[in-house]
Parts: sequence; C-alpha cells; structure tokens
Amino acid sequence: MKHLRITILSLLLFTYPLFGQPNETGVLYIWENGSSYRGEWKDGKKHGQGKFTYGKGKGEGEEYVGEFKSGYRNGQGKYIWSNGDKYEGEFKDDKPNGQGTYTWSDGRKYAGEFKDGRENGLGTWSSNDGEKYSGEWKNGKKYGQGKLMFSNGEKYVGEFKDGEYDGKGIHTSPNGSEYVGEWKDGKMHGQGTQTLKDEDAGVFAKFKGEWIYGIEWNGIFYNTDGSILVKYVNGELIEP
Repeated sequence: MKHLRITILSLLLFTYPLFGQPNETGVLYIWENGSSYRGEWKDGKKHGQGKFTYGKGKGEGEEYVGEFKSGYRNGQGKYIWSNGDKYEGEFKDDKPNGQGTYTWSDGRKYAGEFKDGRENGLGTWSSNDGEKYSGEWKNGKKYGQGKLMFSNGEKYVGEFKDGEYDGKGIHTSPNGSEYVGEWKDGKMHGQGTQTLKDEDAGVFAKFKGEWIYGIEWNGIFYNTDGSILVKYVNGELIEP
C-alpha cells in the first residue's frame, strides 16, 4: 500500500504543475522536474498558443513553441531538439503532419510534406555538400518519382523505392556517360542502354541489352560506327 501511495504521488507531481492550477492564461507553470509551460489553457489542458520546455528526463532541454489542442501539439509550431535539430510547420497529435521544414544541426534540410513524423509525399532534401533530392517520399525514404543530384555533376532522374534507384530511370555520370533503363535495389537490372563517354574523345561505346544487378548479362557492345565490339551471353563475354 505504501508503494501504491508513492506511485500515485509521483504521477501527480509530473502531471500537474508544481505551482498553481493549469487554467490561467499567460502564467508560467513549472513542474517538479523543471519542465515549464506558458500559454493558453482550456479545461485544464494546454490549448491555443503556448511555449513548453522539457525539464529533466526524456527530451531534456527541448522546446516547442506554437499551437496546442487538448494538451497535444496541434497546428502551426516550432520544435527544437537538444542536439540542435529543429522542425517548423504543421503538427497533429504531437507529430509533424502536413507541410513543414526539418533542419538538422549539420545543415541538412528537408522541406515538404510529413505524415506521422516522417517525410511523406512531395519534398526536397538537401545537404551542405551540394547533394539534393526533389520528389516523392514514403515513411522517411525516397519512394516514387524523383531527381537526385550530386555536387560532382552526377545525377539520377526516375523511380525510387525505399531510398534506392528502383524501376525506370536515367543515370548520368560526371563525364557524361549515361544509362537509360531499369533498376533494382540501386543497381542496373533489367533492360537498358549504357552510353560510355570520355571527356576528350566523346562517345566511344554503347551497350544495349539486359543487366543483372549491375552486370552486363545478355546484350551487345557497339562501336560508334555501329560495328559490334563484344557480346554478352548469360554474363559471359563473347568475342565477335
């Protein structure tokens, strides 16, 4: 019975403010663990505009400024994590939902749609080193149609699945070499055409045919004049 009374007391201390009752708008309320809230209330719950700062324990030092509804983060707001990450945009039931921008402490940024706290829908991700992806997302990963560009000039335009090239797409290398065709798990897989280029000589060879996880499987390598260089049959190189 003694342990039960202690448990109930602890719950009350962390549920209700240490000072005052949660009803008076604009008053700073402070919990025993150092968490604090200043803002609007309704029926004893955070409701309307307010600022909540987390004290000791989970989320220590983190802060939310924005709209609340029935005690939850709902509407427009800004959340700052203790590691420097931040999110500004729409919330629903305490999670990013709708349009918003998430900025990592190292400078990476995602601006677009969220669902249940994850990148979901259309959005653009970028990094400090020049890498950039614009397109569709699902559960925090590139998924669907998109365009990925790198600082060295490399780029991919096409379909993604679980963050990898998957489906039909076009990959262009920094030197201009290009692959147009099918992909799976981030590798050339299925039917496709690869045009090989050199920065000095230009186009010097082209492969048309089938690929299996990045390996030429069934197809022909052609010279620029259309003559056959070599053939591949079931992954084996065959001289003309």
